[in-house]
Parts: sequence; C-alpha cells; structure tokens
Amino acid sequence: MTLLKNAEAQKQSKKQSVFAAGRVIAYLRVSTDKQDIDNQRLEILTYANKHSMKIDEFIEVEISSRKDLLKRRISELLAKVAAGDTVIVAELSRIGRSIVEVINIVNELVQKKVRLIAIKQGLDIRDNGDMQTKIMITMFSLFAEIERDLISQRTKTALAAIKAGGKKLGKPKGTVGKSKLDPYREFIIEERKYASPKTLIARKLAKMMGSCTRQNLAKYMKRRNIK
Repeated sequence: MTLLKNAEAQKQSKKQSVFAAGRVIAYLRVSTDKQDIDNQRLEILTYANKHSMKIDEFIEVEISSRKDLLKRRISELLAKVAAGDTVIVAELSRIGRSIVEVINIVNELVQKKVRLIAIKQGLDIRDNGDMQTKIMITMFSLFAEIERDLISQRTKTALAAIKAGGKKLGKPKGTVGKSKLDPYREFIIEERKYASPKTLIARKLAKMMGSCTRQNLAKYMKRRNIK
C-alpha cells in the first residue's frame, strides 16, 4: 500500500514539475481605456508577487475584442507558449470574445501543457490530470454548447420574423458573403508571400480556429482572389 502511495506521489510530482521551469507570460487586453490596462497590469503583478512568480513577458493589446485573432495577438500568444509555460490574465474574458472562443483557446493551452491562470475567476488550469481541471473544462464545454444553441435559436427567430414580414432572405446575386476565414485573411496572404503550400496553411488555421480543410481554404482563396 505504501509503495502504491509513493508511486502515485512521484507521478503527481512529475506532472506538477512540468509547470515549474517554464516562462510566465501575462496577456492584457482593453478596448481604449489606458487606465484599464494599467489596472490589469497591477492586478497581475500583485498576484505574481504574492505567489513568488516572475513575469517574463507582457503581451499588451489596446484594441476591440471584435478584431480578429491576429490583431488581438492571440495567435502570437499561442505560437509563443510551450509545455511548462504559464499564461496569466486578469480575467478569462480577456482571451476571447465568446465562450466558444474562450474554450477553444483554453483547450489549446491545455493540450500544449500550458498552465492558465485567470485571477478574477480564481482559476488555475493545467493539464496535470486532476479531477478539478477535467470538471472545469467539461463545464466550459457545456457553457459553450449552450451559447451556440442560444445563438442558433436567436438567428432562427430573427429569420422567421423577417420572412413573416414579407422580406426576401438571402444575398443579392454577385455578393460575396462573409466567411469564418475572413479574420485570418492577412495571415493567409502573409503565408502565401512565403510560398507556403495550402495544405500547410490549412493545418495552421485548423490549430488556430478549430477546423479548416485544404478544400475550404482553396475555395476561400479563389473567392477572395488570393493567389
């Protein structure tokens, strides 16, 4: 029995040690209020000092949450971090503009074995196999699913109201509709400048946005005249 306990303790110690030697990156985002970003910085520094942590880098963004991932520097953050690193935010809403986006980013950090601390929510999420982390991620996923359902229901209700009012639905001929790849347009153009193949770009996009096939990318590039 003692041997089993010792083995389990060593296993847990190894899992926790993954997070001991990495870098600590603070991510701060506000729309326009400089005072807000200063408050976030102070809150993060206070937390770090209290827990004997050294902030290695601050990624600061003064831009609307409606901007794409590249402009909000989320893609930069995800590309920088590696196993053992820690990301600190003043509150969870700073990393995403919706529950769905937040959970996607949280999942990517967990898969990379990157620790995420959200001070306001009192969350310390890490991929060490503990039950608390599994429960939190399950709850986040549930909230994300609820949000998707609510958005879908609101859309259906709005379309039904428009149709009932006698208005025709759909886009005029020749109109190019919005695409989920639009926020990544500059990223795609930049990759093509370096002659990156579509398959490779699609893989990178899939990591950033959850899913993207070469076929979808090719169709998007054709519609947007991206060579």
